[in-house]
Amino acid sequence: MLTPVVDSAGAPFWEYARQGELRVQACADCGEPRFPPRPCCPHCRSFAVEWRLTSGRGRVWSYVVAHPPLLPDYAARAPYNVVVVELVDAPRIRLVGNLVTEAGAALDSVPPERVRIGARVRVVFGEGGLPQWVAE
Repeated sequence: MLTPVVDSAGAPFWEYARQGELRVQACADCGEPRFPPRPCCPHCRSFAVEWRLTSGRGRVWSYVVAHPPLLPDYAARAPYNVVVVELVDAPRIRLVGNLVTEAGAALDSVPPERVRIGARVRVVFGEGGLPQWVAE
């Protein structure tokens, strides 16, 4: 498993995820949510930050099915999906992950032909708090 590179701006995201919560960074002054996390609000230039709990629900905005050649650890699992999910309660926020059958399931647990743009999904958390998505 590849592990995320965690910087100081994104560290709270991963800590909340390890606790089973999907939170997004938002500006504490103008209220605009943002992802990926960063120190300064791109809308009002404030450095005030808060972390908002989301419902963890979204829809598949886009996807790709990965095929070899890939990194060796992933080639054996291919083909598998990589989805971009638009959050219901923060529609300008889109997160990348995998559509799986249940938390911690293999990357290839959902057949590629079952992935659809617009499908409703909810977040689950795999190993190390990695956000994954399951069909609602």
